[in-house]
Amino acid sequence: MLKHVVFMKFKDDVTDTKIAALEQGLAGLPGKIAEIRGFQFGRDVIHSERSYDFALVGDFDDLEAMQRYQVNPAHVAVVALVRSLSSSVLAVDFEC
Repeated sequence: MLKHVVFMKFKDDVTDTKIAALEQGLAGLPGKIAEIRGFQFGRDVIHSERSYDFALVGDFDDLEAMQRYQVNPAHVAVVALVRSLSSSVLAVDFEC
């Protein structure tokens, strides 16, 4: 099993409406991409100075499955939205 963890720091001008559009896009991915085994995401609730604003965790069978997910057009479209909203994006991928 491979865990794909992503953290997003939003730009200062990002609105709740834009974040809701991101959430809607992310929510649709499991129904469009067969490689996704688990998919959770959400907004930060602590808001400390070290916090990022948003995170997602995706579960995949293996590295090859995650690589297919990354080039899927549905994922590529959501990545474009993430990049437009974010000042910083971090990711960690690990086996478990």
